[in-house]
Amino acid sequence: MNPSVRNEVGGAVHGTVVQAGHIGTLTVEQAVVPAILPDSPPPRLLPAPTRHFTDRHAELDRLTALLDGADDDPAPRVVVLTGTGGVGKSATALHFAARLRDRYDGGQLHADLHGDATATATAPSTVLVRFLRALGVAPQYVPADEQEQIDWYRTLTADRRLLTVLDNAHSVAQVLPLLPTGPGSLTLVTSRRRLAGLGGAAGAHHLTLPPLGPADAALLLTRLAGRTTGPTTAADTGSGVEAVARRCGGLPLALCMAGERLAVRTHLTWQQLEQDMASAAAHPSDGPDSPDGPRHDPVSAAADTSYEDLGPDAARLYRLGGLRPWAGLTAPAAAALAEVPEERAAALLEELASVHLLEEHAPGRYRHHDLLRAHAERRALRTDGHARSAAAVGRLLRHHLAAAAAADARVMPGRWHLGPAYDRLPDDPRTADEATDWQLAERENLVEAVRAADEYGLDDLTWQLCEALWSLFFRQGFHQDWISTHRLGVRAAARCPDTPEAEGRMHAQLGFALLGLGRHDEAEEAFAAAAEADRRCGHRRGEATAIESLGLVRLAQGRYEQAADRFRVARDLAEDPRARALLQHHLGRALSGQGRHDEAAATLERAGELMAALPVPDPYNEARVLTSLGEAALAAGDPGRAAGILAEAARRMAVERVPVQEAAIAALRARAAATPEERVRFLTEAIERYERLGSPAAAALRAERDRIGGGPVAGGDAGAE
Repeated sequence: MNPSVRNEVGGAVHGTVVQAGHIGTLTVEQAVVPAILPDSPPPRLLPAPTRHFTDRHAELDRLTALLDGADDDPAPRVVVLTGTGGVGKSATALHFAARLRDRYDGGQLHADLHGDATATATAPSTVLVRFLRALGVAPQYVPADEQEQIDWYRTLTADRRLLTVLDNAHSVAQVLPLLPTGPGSLTLVTSRRRLAGLGGAAGAHHLTLPPLGPADAALLLTRLAGRTTGPTTAADTGSGVEAVARRCGGLPLALCMAGERLAVRTHLTWQQLEQDMASAAAHPSDGPDSPDGPRHDPVSAAADTSYEDLGPDAARLYRLGGLRPWAGLTAPAAAALAEVPEERAAALLEELASVHLLEEHAPGRYRHHDLLRAHAERRALRTDGHARSAAAVGRLLRHHLAAAAAADARVMPGRWHLGPAYDRLPDDPRTADEATDWQLAERENLVEAVRAADEYGLDDLTWQLCEALWSLFFRQGFHQDWISTHRLGVRAAARCPDTPEAEGRMHAQLGFALLGLGRHDEAEEAFAAAAEADRRCGHRRGEATAIESLGLVRLAQGRYEQAADRFRVARDLAEDPRARALLQHHLGRALSGQGRHDEAAATLERAGELMAALPVPDPYNEARVLTSLGEAALAAGDPGRAAGILAEAARRMAVERVPVQEAAIAALRARAAATPEERVRFLTEAIERYERLGSPAAAALRAERDRIGGGPVAGGDAGAE
């Protein structure tokens, strides 16, 4: 049974984010030593290189010479590939990486940093969460604070020889936290900017990628087209290929679109293609009267000619998909956007990818190159107009909301949900793990959906999307995204008078994000704002939840008297028996923290009675109350009584099968042990359990066991030392 579902009052969910102050569970959880899951394989995050790759021999030779000449230098190497948009920086980096990967037994990491603009650039913290997980850190133990993430990343990469590709970087500040520290590691960075500061900060070497020369450009064209001759004579072919190559400016992005157009339209000649591109350059699709002025660049000219070949449905999907910087379009999303059946949408996506107007960057996931997205957006505003374009974005946002709500309800079915999206949920055959995988795959799209809803003034969709992201952020972290989206959600909810309870909900969820980063003062402000918003609209359940959350903040800070006051107020507001039982439990913990041991024991015993009397049994929280009661007995200086209570808590928690709580109880039983041998036995059990979870707590407990002269016991964690 999942504790983050079970430990709920009035709809708020309290898991590791807020229970960091729980004396028994989190004394060891606060350890800062990175730990990884047992038998974690080296990461393999590199995408496959492009099939048609031409030239770059000089750059590859320079890079190889640089690496071969660094055998005596233990410093990690950083190489920055710069060049204009569409010149093939990403393809070149992946080609280099594929050629060199056998040199790096520590694994390969890859991230698209979306650095085309400041607004789309990925925060280092977001990438670090992914990288730490790939390196074997269990999701629940990835730090929320960015500096802690950086520290863990540097520690975990210090003894690994890693190959890392950081694609499409925006700034030096974005790149520096993501550089591995292992001797001999190599990081390839691509950017349109020179990132000159990386030279001094990381000793980076810079390689500028020029456009392809005439011969290599022609070779790439003929490879993509699958022919060197066409319906024209062979004598005309050479000059035709060279003319098309010149029109493309040697830019691989333009060359790929031109070559694929010939491959699809077998009757088209090189000369006709060159004439089409000349016409497109002379009369650009967005024209001199476009807000951005005329477009004479080779990529736009090549895109125009490929676009003109599309059928109406494919052209419409191409245009509408470029209205926002989506991380990827899937068939269901494309179907909503273009108002076609899903099977038809899948065929249209494949059609667009076949002519290089979209890229299939992962199986079933398609995206625009940023230059082509700008081209598609201009086409959409010119062809569809603002109203129809906005309607298309709204359709996709509603699709994302419905899909996110379905996943959220599957991942955390026990929580109270707010919003009409949860009133019409379809039957979902997925497991909770499968729904979580979907959330992780769609995270960037869902965050972008919140931004888009806010920018389009769709306040009801803005806060509802935030609500549907709760289980993703609560379980997986990504605190920077959590905070940025929910700040928008707070403002949007305040503008929705028809759903007054939404404002308090958004403030409370923002409070949990801030609390996870240790920003206690800001979290308190958010929870206080939630309580006030709920009080204004008469939403007692929300008000009780917000006040309880304030109490939990103060409990985590060791402000036990203030925590107890908040729990009493929330208990008086709470209307259902289970909520009152949980608040009685919290109050007992706060009293124990004050040293009021007799009162704490009586309060916790009463909490246990209330739990046992619930009409729907809650054995997990009954075991949690026993754990707190045993911990309170330890605080009162009565290890004998604690040992008996904790033994019963361990028995009940074993039935519930919640590993993190079983480990915490074992650690507490070590404190209550009557003999050194018994203490070592319980410490060993806790160490084994925490190691299986990938918890950093194992290191602190192992150090404690070493101090008392213990080691692995028979049947214990042999080989873990």
